[in-house]
Amino acid sequence: MFGRAPKKSDNTKYYEILGVPNTASPDDLKKAYRKAAIKNHPDKGGDPEKFKEIAQAYEVLNDPEKREIYDQYGEDALKEGMGGGGGGHDPFDIFQSFFGGGGFGGGGSSRGRRQRRGEDVVHPLKVSLEDLYNGISKKLSLSRNVLCTKCKGAGSKSGASLKCPGCQGKGMKVSIRQLGPMIQQMQHPCNDCRGTGEKINEKDRCPQCKGEKVVQEKKVLEVVVDKGMQNGQKITFPGEADEEPDTVTGDIVFILQQKEHPKFKRKGDDLFVEHTLTLTEALCGFQFVLTHLDNRQLIIKSQPGEVVKPDQFKAINDEGMPMYQRPFMKGKLYIHFTVDFPNTLTPELCKNLEAVLPARPKTQASDMELDECEETTLHDVNIDEEMRRKQQQQAQEAYDEDDDDMHGGGAQRVQCAQQ
Repeated sequence: MFGRAPKKSDNTKYYEILGVPNTASPDDLKKAYRKAAIKNHPDKGGDPEKFKEIAQAYEVLNDPEKREIYDQYGEDALKEGMGGGGGGHDPFDIFQSFFGGGGFGGGGSSRGRRQRRGEDVVHPLKVSLEDLYNGISKKLSLSRNVLCTKCKGAGSKSGASLKCPGCQGKGMKVSIRQLGPMIQQMQHPCNDCRGTGEKINEKDRCPQCKGEKVVQEKKVLEVVVDKGMQNGQKITFPGEADEEPDTVTGDIVFILQQKEHPKFKRKGDDLFVEHTLTLTEALCGFQFVLTHLDNRQLIIKSQPGEVVKPDQFKAINDEGMPMYQRPFMKGKLYIHFTVDFPNTLTPELCKNLEAVLPARPKTQASDMELDECEETTLHDVNIDEEMRRKQQQQAQEAYDEDDDDMHGGGAQRVQCAQQ
């Protein structure tokens, strides 16, 4: 592999740097590296050279092929095989793979750093129940920031920038507050460079973006609302949010907000509609036309001789909502029937109804017993309002009793006990 057999040399140094034996498992290596890297990170006051050694040791021992060569022939063999330098990876590359970007806020340079992800832009999108039933496509015009094409997001004509003197290129500042016997450290973005860690010379600013690195552009997005989508469902456009230098662009997310429908109610894949029948329709049969969400006209009718009771539900299969991503399958359409009874009937109409309706149940009491009974009078009442009024009255009476005990009765009882 290397053209000649390498000479035997020290193969314990990397294990000693990480503080593990040469029999350490990959999990042991990860734990040891994590602990040592945090402790010796330059942004926490650690030695940069020590941090680099730790990263290099982990890079070699974490690679089975490199570890085998190191265990047999030592560090010199790796340098010969790699052309010197042990692979040449920036120690921050390995550190970022553990800690997910940003580290401890160090360094103005982005070399070797994992890019952070930009924020998503979320927009509500109002849709009608018809839109969700039939599907719809909407074109929306949005403004967003994109990297300046003239300076390619550098912000300067030369493409160069200076390290911010306020934060030493870290982009973050640390403030210290005394809280009694304790000291609290707080990290916040640098105001001088707005957290970028860079300052651009005034004369070197890009004439197109004025040093802002981004410019605004208008973009038209076509939002496709598929049949059967739900209220609150998200439609995502990956990588279409605001662009920033050294940043993975976030997404634009539309959240569907269904407007209330005057006739239909939706529950999952089913639809509900209310319909009121007259007493004659409920007893003798009915037929009416229902306009659906796609403007089809449905004939709704009862079976011959069928009686519909108040508060009864009936269902029609395959006339509910289309199922999302299975639009040829639909839920049910439920119809909730209420019956509109007449307020009064004339004596003549009562006789006619009694002639055709089932006979009334006979009173079990005899005429003599009925003569001894007391007559009553029924009144119309709103039961909810009646119960609410009684509760208020009881609460007021309880309050008045407590008030009497405090100002009168209680004092009188104490006086009697003293006598």
